[in-house]
Amino acid sequence: MISKKKAALVVIVFMMIASLATFVFMSIYPLNGRVMLSANEYNTYRYILKEYGKLFELRRYIEENYYIPVDSEDLKVGMYKGLFEGIGDPYSAYLTKEEYDELMISTSGEYKGIGVTVAPGTDGFILVIAPIEDTPAERAGIKSGDKIVKINGKEYTADQMDDAVANMRGEPGTKVTISVLRQGEEGLLDFEIIRANVQLKTVKSEILNKDIGYIRITSFESKTYEDFTNHLRDLQLKNIQGLVIDLRDNPGGLVDQSVKIADKLLGKGVIVYTEDRKGNREYHKSDSSKIDIPYVILVNGGTASASEILAAGVKDNKSGTIIGTKTFGKGIIQRIAPLENGDGVELTIAQYFSPEGHVIHNIGIEPDILVEIDNSKLEGGILTRENDPQLKKALEVLKTNN
Repeated sequence: MISKKKAALVVIVFMMIASLATFVFMSIYPLNGRVMLSANEYNTYRYILKEYGKLFELRRYIEENYYIPVDSEDLKVGMYKGLFEGIGDPYSAYLTKEEYDELMISTSGEYKGIGVTVAPGTDGFILVIAPIEDTPAERAGIKSGDKIVKINGKEYTADQMDDAVANMRGEPGTKVTISVLRQGEEGLLDFEIIRANVQLKTVKSEILNKDIGYIRITSFESKTYEDFTNHLRDLQLKNIQGLVIDLRDNPGGLVDQSVKIADKLLGKGVIVYTEDRKGNREYHKSDSSKIDIPYVILVNGGTASASEILAAGVKDNKSGTIIGTKTFGKGIIQRIAPLENGDGVELTIAQYFSPEGHVIHNIGIEPDILVEIDNSKLEGGILTRENDPQLKKALEVLKTNN
């Protein structure tokens, strides 16, 4: 015989097992088109339907009514890209695998193309920040401030910049025609450019006036700090009495390379700080060591991004003299992240500020000494050591400091 207490316990256990079995059965085998959901699952479903139901409807409408069959994968990519375009930030984007790979190549220091750095312009055009020194684009005559309108006769706008960049790149020896608008010129200017292997030698140096070192940094890539350090050491071994660092038409690149170079130039202090949407700040600081010779930094409207970090750090710390014209004004930082399927995303995550807290984005950095270049006075429109007023002013300043 079983006691009443044990009998009651058996009944309770049986009911619990039966309830669990019923739940599992209903989840796996829905009755009358219904499925058992937990409260959390139901709330998640309602949220998805509310937020993205229209997206599902529009996709179905296209697939059922567009006059020819559409590629489902293309629709997906379009939806992902549209999500980032909704931010309204030209520097944030969803990247296909091909676009992500291209972006990674561009920071490696070697790629196939014409050698030009571009950014989305505020007027809807693709803006040339700067042609890369000693590349097909520079030799053909492309200049900072040019607005790219067509590539091989096809029009492109700022929101098609990734496609435009992909079409400017190509196998060495092949031709591409770039059509640009240029301030002061009427109509479009066409440049037929032969693509090449673009190997970025981002640092060059020489001796000027017997005892002044000159270092030109064309962009900040993975080996720029190492190359800068080697060039600086070689110049110091030649007993230079001053230094010119030329950042003109330097479109930027890897921030960490710029910060490391700033650390060699500044004494103890702040180089730059960033701030995210939550107000969190990250400070990049330099130690007490610095070069023991006076130096000048040359800037212009093509000096952008990581270059502006270096220039702003020097200016606010009053460590050197900034000469030239106002810089480009790109003061935001992007994070590039790969996705599991090989695609990637580029998202603006923070804004950076000069050591004294000055906003750089869309404003730029004013030089300590303003010196403009009148292209109409340049023979053949070409800037040389002999006719460069900004370089001449730099040498004057260094001579005075010595």
